[in-house]
Amino acid sequence: MKYFSLAIAVLFSLAAYWQLNDPDPGQWVAVYGMVAYVSVRYFFGGLRPIVALLPAVAIFVWWCTYIPAFADWVSQGMPTITGSMKAENEYIELTREFLGLLLAWVALATYAYLSRPGRTKDASLLDAA
Repeated sequence: MKYFSLAIAVLFSLAAYWQLNDPDPGQWVAVYGMVAYVSVRYFFGGLRPIVALLPAVAIFVWWCTYIPAFADWVSQGMPTITGSMKAENEYIELTREFLGLLLAWVALATYAYLSRPGRTKDASLLDAA
């Protein structure tokens, strides 16, 4: 899991970089940058659970605001959201943001879980990798 964290850090750093040309880059660079930062902290050790948990909670609340848009996309038969980089319909942008927040939340929640006090390395199958 430790070296997997470096891969996560690289992927989320790239995601943050690619958001720089987005109409609203600040919030997305912050979200993806936070995941990259937490991943690096986990790799080097000393990650306190609260460092991952607080942004995970904030991202979860934000993610919940996208549920209606995601449900709308599903009700439309889940049309492609990858046809082009330009979002021709609102559901394309909102569904992509929904999924991006979901990935960030899962990563941060996982790091909060893995860095909790009293957890031994043998307690997780994820660390075997």
